[in-house]
Amino acid sequence: MKSVNYKSIVRVITNKQFHNGAKRWINLNIMITTRHISLDDECVEKIKPYVEKNKGNFSAAIRDIIDEAGKSGIHENVSVIEISLFKWMLGEIDGILIPDTILDAMIDPLLINSLTKLKKNLVDKFNELEWEIDVTLSYDTDVNPANVLIEIRGSYEKRKIVASIVSQYLVKNAMNIKPLEIKSVSDHNDCIIVELKKSNKEDSMRSLMTFFGSRDEIMKAIKERPVFWKAIIKRHLLSNYNMVTVHRNYFEDLLAGNVPMGEITIETLAKKPIQEIPLGMMLSLLKEVYETSRVFDRVEIDRETLILFHSYRNMVVIETLKKSLVSLLETNGHLYDAKVTSNMIVLTHRPDINTKVNEIVSNLKISNSRVDQELIMFMAFLKGLKDIPDIHLSLKALGGRIGRSLMQEYEKENGIKNWTLENFQKAFETIHSKLRIESDWKVEGKNLTYKVRKCAMVEDGDLFETEVCHLIQESFRGALNHAFGNKAGLHINKSFINGDKSCEVELQIL
Repeated sequence: MKSVNYKSIVRVITNKQFHNGAKRWINLNIMITTRHISLDDECVEKIKPYVEKNKGNFSAAIRDIIDEAGKSGIHENVSVIEISLFKWMLGEIDGILIPDTILDAMIDPLLINSLTKLKKNLVDKFNELEWEIDVTLSYDTDVNPANVLIEIRGSYEKRKIVASIVSQYLVKNAMNIKPLEIKSVSDHNDCIIVELKKSNKEDSMRSLMTFFGSRDEIMKAIKERPVFWKAIIKRHLLSNYNMVTVHRNYFEDLLAGNVPMGEITIETLAKKPIQEIPLGMMLSLLKEVYETSRVFDRVEIDRETLILFHSYRNMVVIETLKKSLVSLLETNGHLYDAKVTSNMIVLTHRPDINTKVNEIVSNLKISNSRVDQELIMFMAFLKGLKDIPDIHLSLKALGGRIGRSLMQEYEKENGIKNWTLENFQKAFETIHSKLRIESDWKVEGKNLTYKVRKCAMVEDGDLFETEVCHLIQESFRGALNHAFGNKAGLHINKSFINGDKSCEVELQIL
């Protein structure tokens, strides 16, 4: 059968693209005037299944085609998108999840109760769209599966968006039944394979954002506050990215003339305290935060060494940044040596010191009579490190850790829940006696003054006195910060470090 009537209208119907003239012609039942025209092989192949279904009745075949087109929601206002434009649109939404309302309208949420029905629905859906996409679902059970494998074949742009849609559907709708986490996504020459396994809600949603929603949060944030983000982007562009964006607490410390002691942004990204972040992750987060905030121009990681490039001219600023970085890494539990050049700061990990620090700190207990011996042994160890640049920064870090450890042990042994100047004085009198330090203490209201008359550590001729003083003073600061936090103010009136014959410290609780 190679010739039929009204070739143009048949082609419109078989391609499911009704134009206004054809639709009006059908609705008004205009009398058909028979004309003999030819139809090419492509159109014949499209009509053939309907003709065979109706046993050669061509009129019935055309009615079936029209009915099916109506059921699939094809209307006269459907438009065809030029292929290059369509590919561009798909590329622009890469990394953005479709809204839940659209997902629900596209695929019935109840189909999650039967993956067999879901698979059939997906095949029918993309066949109707004529995307030339092949979707295959494999699973261990039809209902509440623990393992699902998605295979999608077709052109790159289409299979990628389909993989995102199907994965989003499974993660979203299985969330309150048996959450499915995306474990892997592999893209081969003509096929994307997505593997999902039973998990928990948090990991399921995280995996969806990791594999398919990398830009979703960004786009939502911009849409929610377009004026703000437009202004921020404009300023960065106008300044050629020479703006610095830091947390308010960090900025406050800088204005107050303090060395920032932590980085709240890193903790927020890691979703855990600084002390619990592994060193590898810590270095990666530090690079990310300091580069994107533009505090440093570039940060390079060479194993456990950090090289931070900058364009600052004021040495006071550079020294402050150096001290901040050393303190930050020490809070993470690692001691670093710092070197400064005209345009970079180089931080080198000292695991040898860190190993000894951990050993000493773990042995520091108030009830242990070997505390002073352990400290002396450590001082002898430090004696061989005198020539290391900025060794006092490592001693500062060590001192802070020793002070905190001493106070924590004292709390446990004496059942202290709230620190006052009185019990703080008693604690340090006990500690000083074990360190062979002779001191006088005086408490008046919210003020405490103590004076060190004699320090066996400093008077030991075999040790380098300045570094020992740094260690002891920083131990006191560490203990003070543990007990009172930012409520304590400290002023050193005299110090052995400055050549005085005694140390005198004033402490005030705000």
